[in-house]
Amino acid sequence: MQYQNQIIKTLFYVFVLYFSTHVFAQKQHFNLAHLEQSIDLDGQLLESHWQDATFIPLIYQNEPNEKGVPPVKTDAYLYEDGTFLYVAFIAYDDSPEDIRAALRDRDTLWTDDNVALMIDTFNDERTGYEFYVNPLGAQGDMRMTDTDGWSEDPSWDAIWDSAGQITDQGYVVEMRIPFTALRFPKNKADMTWSIALWRNFPRDVMYQMSNVGFDRDVKCSFCQFDKITGFNAMEPSKNIQLTPTLTALRHDIKEVVPGDWQNGDIDTEAGLDIRWGISQDAVINATINPDFSQVETDSLELDVNTTYSIYYAEKRPFFLDGASYFKSSLFELLYTRTIAEPDVGAKITGKTDAHSYAFMYADDENTSILLPTNQGSRFANLAEKSKSAVGRYQYDIGEQGTVGVTTTHREADNYHNTVLSLDGSYWFNQTDSVLYQIANSESKNSQYLVENYGLDSQQSDHAYEIEFSREKRDYKLFASYQDIGEDYRTDLGYQAQVDYKKVTLGGGQSWYLDANELVTEYSYNVDWDKTWAQDGSLLEEEYEGYVFLKGQMQSFLEIGYVHRNENYDDKFYNQNIGYVWGGFKPSKDITLNLYTEFGSKIDYSNEQIGDLFTLEPELTWDINDHWQVQLEHSFSRLNNPQGDNVFTANLTDLRIYYKFNMRSMVKLILQFEDIDRNENAYYYAVDKINRDYGSQLVYSYKINAQTLFYLGYSDKGYQDDSLKDIERDQRTFFTKLSYAWQL
Repeated sequence: MQYQNQIIKTLFYVFVLYFSTHVFAQKQHFNLAHLEQSIDLDGQLLESHWQDATFIPLIYQNEPNEKGVPPVKTDAYLYEDGTFLYVAFIAYDDSPEDIRAALRDRDTLWTDDNVALMIDTFNDERTGYEFYVNPLGAQGDMRMTDTDGWSEDPSWDAIWDSAGQITDQGYVVEMRIPFTALRFPKNKADMTWSIALWRNFPRDVMYQMSNVGFDRDVKCSFCQFDKITGFNAMEPSKNIQLTPTLTALRHDIKEVVPGDWQNGDIDTEAGLDIRWGISQDAVINATINPDFSQVETDSLELDVNTTYSIYYAEKRPFFLDGASYFKSSLFELLYTRTIAEPDVGAKITGKTDAHSYAFMYADDENTSILLPTNQGSRFANLAEKSKSAVGRYQYDIGEQGTVGVTTTHREADNYHNTVLSLDGSYWFNQTDSVLYQIANSESKNSQYLVENYGLDSQQSDHAYEIEFSREKRDYKLFASYQDIGEDYRTDLGYQAQVDYKKVTLGGGQSWYLDANELVTEYSYNVDWDKTWAQDGSLLEEEYEGYVFLKGQMQSFLEIGYVHRNENYDDKFYNQNIGYVWGGFKPSKDITLNLYTEFGSKIDYSNEQIGDLFTLEPELTWDINDHWQVQLEHSFSRLNNPQGDNVFTANLTDLRIYYKFNMRSMVKLILQFEDIDRNENAYYYAVDKINRDYGSQLVYSYKINAQTLFYLGYSDKGYQDDSLKDIERDQRTFFTKLSYAWQL
């Protein structure tokens, strides 16, 4: 009987493949099997009941050819037992020795062979989940939105299980996803979800296969997904997760450099994170004395010759769960890294039918405020405790439209900042859409801010933006207009520039060739933008264009040119900048990328035009399944109009990983920044030597995203003109243990 079922499924696969690729592509509808049986998660599919699971073949190639014939066969099987969703992939390969995979940390498998489940659990064709597994069982997961083009957030982490094995015929992957990790409509006997199964097949080019044949003339992706119905046997669950955390660290400093170390006290703290799924579609998060330490070092970025603050991505678990519920259409009204040292935090996020809602409260021992202008931005630190609250409500309109309201509030003694915003999206058809957002802010500034940063005691202003886009298979067009008031401030968000009005127009064309061609895709894009201050004076006018190519060896090449006329401190500077960005994989284990930029650039420190040259090479080398090396370097040189060097900057970031197995690894990070300034080329006193050094050595053991153990050491050092060598002035020994209890 087992062999007869397999023959029938194979014939069905051949028929569907021929019919769908030669006649027409039609959205498929599947019924999800319910089986009262579990599996041994080993990547082998030894259980006989897999034959009774819902069978979904991946019959389309979507990259590089649209709705093409897949170069390899892939079959998927799905079923649920009331508690878990089980997914299995059989990924066939005529040359299994060419499979690209290694032991990976979470969310680092994107260049490997991998398979994925993509599901829209509310079937609203707006938001969903992605679960990826490589042939050795490494995991990656993301939240995605599709309200105006596909957007992914890899910072989201769920607790689920996976396994994979390479075989003589390819590889096999198994997933076991608890329904408690997902959000979906409550009190529905039968549910329909949107679903796409996916396979990334990286060889000379990147092939992508799916059960869905995507039409590039349709802008939305979720609206093209197949449908799967079932989930009517889900068992009620308390859906409570408790994650106690214990951290201990000792931070040592040198009060005088060079000098002796002053050993700090051992600081031990216990914390607790609580996650309660009060229903299938609503979750409460709370944290008490949380550990919000950054275990992984942020990637360094050169901050020489720039006037705006650097943006860093959020990595802390409390803020990441349900983060998409707080996002508005165009403005970033909540940038959670502004909340640096909270004692307590709580939030609720959820969705009922067409209604999404989110609310968060947190205090903060260290209150920093971003103070933007139209020429740059800087930070102010209040050195006092503050309280913050954020709320958002969104209503889904029609098939893809939305309208939402967001408010943020932050306050301390004699200080507060409040923002109220309305935003949304509207789809005219499957290719044309518009985004809009209107916001107003009110700020009361303390005497400290007034005296030290020259702010008025009371500030209020507006911000609004509208953006239109048309995306077709062969071309795209876009236009936008922004108006950001001079006193507009989002102290819980990220708005690095204010006091301007900006109009942007642009578009481009694309051509798609066969996967066997030297170049498989090429395109061009051009845009023009013009920016004025609120008083009507011109700030900037810019023309930009680039040509982009994709080809064999997974190569890409972008060649671009920017002409910018920029007003800085009431003087105009014409800048002409060219750049080249490209990369390729000379072998399955090595990835090489290079970015270079050259041309005229403003020297902001000396208020003159300069000659800039930048070179940024990157190397990723999977030495074997266990060892990986990542090396990034940034070289930047600026000369003044007389030909004298103003500065030469080098930044190196080296990361070496050794994975004992899928859960256990050691990571070494070395970062070095060296800025050599020409003292005679500056109008004010500067150090010739400006060097910063940092290192981190961490052992980690991760059972899942919340159950983990860290043990590590980090240090920092610097050198200026007063020091002969780099001197370390900070060092930290730390350990962290957390365990997620599922009730």
